[in-house]
Amino acid sequence: MTRAFTDMAAMRTVLWLLLAAASEGGSAPNFIILLMDDMGWGDLAVFGEPSRETPNLDRMAAEGMLFPNFYTASPLCSPSRAALLTGRLPIRNGFYTTNAHARNGYTPQEIVGGIPASEILLPELLKKTGYSSKIIGKWHLGHQDQFHPLRHGFDEWFGSPNCHFGPYNNKDRPNIPVYNNSEMVGRYYEEFQINKKTGESNLTQIYLQEGIDFIRRQVAQRKSFFLYWAVDATHAPVYASKEYLGTSKRGLYGDAVREIDDSIGKILRELHAQAIANNTLVFFTSDNGAALISAPNQGGSNSPFLCGKETTFEGGMREPAIAWWPGHIPAGQVSYQLGTVMDLFTTSLNLAGLQPPNDRQLDGIDLSPVLLQNKVINRPVFYYRGNELMAVRLGEYKAHYWTWSNSWEELQQGINFCPGQNVTDVTTHDQRNYSVQPLLFHLGRDPGEKYRIRFSHEEYEEEMRKFSTVVQNHRASLVPGEPQLNICDRAVMNWSPLGCEKLGKCLNIPKSKPWKCNWPH
Repeated sequence: MTRAFTDMAAMRTVLWLLLAAASEGGSAPNFIILLMDDMGWGDLAVFGEPSRETPNLDRMAAEGMLFPNFYTASPLCSPSRAALLTGRLPIRNGFYTTNAHARNGYTPQEIVGGIPASEILLPELLKKTGYSSKIIGKWHLGHQDQFHPLRHGFDEWFGSPNCHFGPYNNKDRPNIPVYNNSEMVGRYYEEFQINKKTGESNLTQIYLQEGIDFIRRQVAQRKSFFLYWAVDATHAPVYASKEYLGTSKRGLYGDAVREIDDSIGKILRELHAQAIANNTLVFFTSDNGAALISAPNQGGSNSPFLCGKETTFEGGMREPAIAWWPGHIPAGQVSYQLGTVMDLFTTSLNLAGLQPPNDRQLDGIDLSPVLLQNKVINRPVFYYRGNELMAVRLGEYKAHYWTWSNSWEELQQGINFCPGQNVTDVTTHDQRNYSVQPLLFHLGRDPGEKYRIRFSHEEYEEEMRKFSTVVQNHRASLVPGEPQLNICDRAVMNWSPLGCEKLGKCLNIPKSKPWKCNWPH
């Protein structure tokens, strides 16, 4: 049998499966992305967490496909979310800073930038075939009106443009608004309470009901839908509703995880109750690794990996991931595919019968053959920190071109992204350039990145030849986007969001005095 014949047969099989998926529900499949905030790889029982307090996510994995090798595109919130929705690395879509080398940057209230109008987001493309899209929870791609999700393809929004930091005095800094579609309906710590002393808040329950209501309305209208459920209870300050407080062996962070797990179970049961489970692809993952600076009571676990959020070590960028699609993804599957959040962009478009944009470089690949046939596609994973390519993974190998955890100055202030994890020449507190002779690790044998392969070893020379070609080609084709995270200004903060007049919640806007944002790590 020739290879051409085999490839054609495989393509026919995939096409038949895709057509079956579409015909079963009478339309293209629905998509639900469950994006967690700062949840670590080691936070789920199915990945080994010993408290075993995530029965619904464990069941989701048992009924679907587990991805042990799934990555975010950045070790920080905003850039990773921009990558998910555009299918492009942050260095391409503009979610990075050039104010200092290799700095992580995000979208606090004072940031001037946001998602560029030139970027095409997933809901914008899905809309072409009649999808209805809703984001619930944290947006984090810019809080000024021109950056809001309803300006970038989403039909509905319930949530906030920023993290739930606070409370603030509304004079030096305003409390963060919560939006219902295009207008604010209140502010955190005011209409939407978070008790920082007890951790009590009913926000996750509000987000759950918003999601279930949206699903029911789309079913009633016979519309295909995309639900982006971006809850943030596991981001410090961590919160959970009263029913869940004090119920976890892991403290407040565990309470938040238990409530999220229970909520996901209810969403999946709703899909069965509405008879659309077989026509809905659900994907669970996190925006970056657990924030070890907030652990143990306000942060999760990245075990067995090195370090956490803000770093390009495995603990900062390898994420828990589960795909669920009854009747299409066989139950109990484990895929060793190297996947990224950017793949969700390309995969969703292909399953919806749409061609990805051909006028820009995409970094996501189509995971359909992985989901439906458990194939493995060779591809690299790039680890960026701001404007610098820090590391690359090929197969089981990972090469570090730069190393840095955080500065000595920050460490002296108690800021440590790798507490209790000191690996010589790896978890460095000064930026180390290893571009001439990268540090090489075999993640299969050494998932904790503790034992580098000797430079003189034949294995090192053989593997680094492969890396050199991949990195050279990547850099040759890279066209960085205009950096969006360089300029800050108090005048652009959430003083007078749309809808504030109706609520009597408008605040005085200070005079504009832009400055270059300071990103210490």
